Amino acid sequence: MDRMIAEHKTTKPLTKNGWLLASILVFVIVWISTLVGTTDMNNWLLENALTFTALLFLVITYKWHRFSNASYVLISLYLCLHVYGSKYTYAENPVGYWLQDLFDLSRNHYDRVVHFSFGLLLTYPMLEIFINWLGYPPKTARFAPIVVTLAISAVYELIEWAVADIFFTEQGQAYLGTQGDIWDAQKDTFLAFLGATIATTILLFTPKAWFSWQNK
Repeated sequence: MDRMIAEHKTTKPLTKNGWLLASILVFVIVWISTLVGTTDMNNWLLENALTFTALLFLVITYKWHRFSNASYVLISLYLCLHVYGSKYTYAENPVGYWLQDLFDLSRNHYDRVVHFSFGLLLTYPMLEIFINWLGYPPKTARFAPIVVTLAISAVYELIEWAVADIFFTEQGQAYLGTQGDIWDAQKDTFLAFLGATIATTILLFTPKAWFSWQNK
C-alpha cells in the first residue's frame, strides 16, 4: 500500500488527464443541479460553505501537491454526495426517504450516509497527504486518516452547533438535521470513524494493480 501511493501521484497536465476532467465535469453538473433545484437557498449556501473551502484547497494545492487520479475521483464522489444533500436539506433528502421506506427506518438517514462516506471515501486522499506531501513514514501514516477523521468530525459538529445556535438560528434545525435525535452528533462522528476504519482495512489488502489506471 505504501509504495503504490508513492508511485501513482498524477503529473499529467489538467487538459490531458481524462480521469480528473471527468471528475470535475460530473461534480460541476451535480453542483449546478443542486443550486437550480434547491428548495432552500439559505440552507444551500450554509451547506456549501465547506464545499467552497474544499474546492479552494484543491485549486491552490494542484500546482505544488497533486493528488493521484484515484484520490480526485474519491473526493469528487464525496463532494457530489455532500452537495446533493444541500439541495433538499439533509433531513428531507429524497434518497434518504427512499432508504427509510426500503429498510423501514425511523428517520431520514441521508446525513448518516454522507458522514460514513466522509471516512470511507477520503481516507485514501488523506493517506496521500501524509505520505506524499508531509513525508510521514508509511507505518506512521497508515492509520493517521482514522485519527484525522475523528478530529475533523468532532470539529465539524462544533461548527454545526455554532452555525445553528449562534450565527444562523433561523436555519438551525434545517442545517443540523438532527430530526429529534439527541445523539445525532455522536452517531455521525462514529459513522465517519467506521468508514475510515473500513477504508484503511481495505487499503491494507488492496493489490497494487488496482491503482494502475490512476495516471491514464
